[in-house]
Amino acid sequence: MKKMRILVTGAAGFLGSHLADLLLDEGHIVIGVDNLSTGRLENLEHLHREPRFSLLERDVCQPFEPGQVDVIYNMASPASPLDYMKLGLETLRVGAYGVFNTLDIARRYNAVYLHASTSECYGDPEVHPQPESYWGNVNPIGPRSVYDEAKRFAEATVMAYQRYLGVKTRIVRIFNTYGPRLQPNDGRVISNFLVQALRGEDLTIYGDGSQTRSFCYVTDLLDGIVRLVRSEEQQPVNIGNPVEWTIAECAREVLALTGSRSKLRMLPLPEDDPARRRPDITRARSVLGWEPKVQLREGLRLCIPYFTQAVQENTGARPSAG
Repeated sequence: MKKMRILVTGAAGFLGSHLADLLLDEGHIVIGVDNLSTGRLENLEHLHREPRFSLLERDVCQPFEPGQVDVIYNMASPASPLDYMKLGLETLRVGAYGVFNTLDIARRYNAVYLHASTSECYGDPEVHPQPESYWGNVNPIGPRSVYDEAKRFAEATVMAYQRYLGVKTRIVRIFNTYGPRLQPNDGRVISNFLVQALRGEDLTIYGDGSQTRSFCYVTDLLDGIVRLVRSEEQQPVNIGNPVEWTIAECAREVLALTGSRSKLRMLPLPEDDPARRRPDITRARSVLGWEPKVQLREGLRLCIPYFTQAVQENTGARPSAG
C-alpha cells in the first residue's frame, strides 16, 4: 500500500481519533485538525511522541494550509444532540464554511475527499430501512435542524465540487456508532446507559422505549469508511449495522452485561426524535464488500472497561438524547 499524507479534521473527537490510529497503523502520515470545541486532547494523548502525527489546533471554518495531502477525511462537526443543540451556529458553520475550506484543499492537491455525513439526513424516516436513494423526512426549522440541515447542505456542496470541479469525493452516511472514547457525558444512548448502569442509577429513556436504533461498533464503521475512500464510489453510502434494537431492548442488554440493578426511567420524547432508524447496506455490501462483524452484545463488552474507568474518575452523564 502506498504510504500517504492524510488530513483528518475533527481528529480529537471519538471517530477522528480512532481513524488517526488506524491510518498510523497502516504507516501513513496523519495531520489532525481540531478546534477542541467537542474533541478532547486525551483522545490523542497516546500519540504525543508519534513522529508521523501532528495536530493543528484551529477552526476549519477559517482557511488554513496543511501542505500537500493525498486524502482528506472530513470528520469535523459536533455530533451528539446535546452538543449540536448547544453549539447550533457552530454546527451550521462547520457544515458550510468548514466543508468549503477543506474541499478547496482537496481541489488544490488533487486529494480524495471523504465527507462524514449522517443518518440524520433521513430525519424521521417514512421509508424503512433507509436506502441512500431516500430523500428523507426532515424538519428544516426544528431543534435538530442545525445538525440535519448542516449535513444535508454539506452533501450538496460535496456533490457540487464533484460535478463542477472534478474533485474526487466520497460521502459516508454514518448510523449510530459507539465504542471507547465516546464522551461519557455526551448524552448518547450507549454512553449514558453504560455510565448510569455502572453507577447504579436509573437508565433514562425518552418516550416508551419502542423507538429503534441500529448500533455499529467503531472498528466496523472505520473499516467501511476506509474501504469507501479506496473505492470509486461517488454516491453516498450507508455505513451502519442493520440489526435493529428498540431503546428499551438496548437498555436491558446493558443491565444484563453490567449486572446492574438499575431501573428504567421514562422521560418525555424530544421534538423530532426519529421513531425508527435502520440502514439499508445493500450498496456497501455490493460496492465495498463490507458488512459489520461486531454485534451489540460483543461491542458493549468491549466498551465496559473504558466506561468503568470513566465512572471511577467521577465523569458525569446527561439524559440520553439519541
